[in-house]
Amino acid sequence: MSGPFDETRAAATRWQALRARLKAERAACDAPRPLRALAEEFARCALALLFPQFAHPSRLGPAGVDEEAVHLETLLRAAITPLVADAEPVIAAFLGRMPDVLAALLIDAEAIVAADPAAESLEEVIVAYPGFLAIAVHRVAHALYRLEVPIFPRILSEWSHRETGIDIHPGARIGSGFAIDHGTGVVIGETSDIGDRVRLYQGVTLGAMAVKKTLANSKRHPTIGNDVVIYANATILGGNTVVGDGSIIGGNVWLTSSVPPRSVVQFSSRVEQRGGDDGIEFHI
Repeated sequence: MSGPFDETRAAATRWQALRARLKAERAACDAPRPLRALAEEFARCALALLFPQFAHPSRLGPAGVDEEAVHLETLLRAAITPLVADAEPVIAAFLGRMPDVLAALLIDAEAIVAADPAAESLEEVIVAYPGFLAIAVHRVAHALYRLEVPIFPRILSEWSHRETGIDIHPGARIGSGFAIDHGTGVVIGETSDIGDRVRLYQGVTLGAMAVKKTLANSKRHPTIGNDVVIYANATILGGNTVVGDGSIIGGNVWLTSSVPPRSVVQFSSRVEQRGGDDGIEFHI
């Protein structure tokens, strides 16, 4: 009968064997890039470059812009050189899109200020709002996704997910003036298509009707029109589901079919047509 000493010795032997196996496996292949660490640093650097509110105190002056810009380019090169056949044109194209990213994010921040009575200033939104942070990282990741950079955009989005509780796939297409209020638990799938001036609350899911590998290259997630508001914990599913412009989707609604423009969808799943801008009645 074995005793504690024998069990301890056997455990030590198994541990040593595991270490030996892992060393052999690493010796047999090229060392992988530390993509998670690079992605986190890259995301922070991109934010610090575009918004001084995220910058290190030592880089707040004009010279800090050049320092952050050089650092951002260096990090991107280190991350994607092993991932793409010719990294330099991709890097140049991404950097050329950064002015558009900044312009879009400023409109997003203004939309959040306009939509949230609790937001007292643009700076508060930029510094403190998890919804803005998630949108900012998404717009950076989406620029890389459109350039067909593999893996790295997804790691960026997952860093943002860990930071904010908001999960936006880098492939999702999101229009101008996007606002996420509170945000915890928001999920936006890869093939989601979101129009301009859309507002989401916490717990909203834009998901697929079925999770099948055979659907990988198909439109699986819904299309949301312009000027749509989707309240807390609503779930909208399916690649054929279209929410028309100007619609309101109430809290806890489960929606799997399209609704026309200016609809009000309540918890009962009854669809009503909105009238003009005066006298809208909406009950969740």
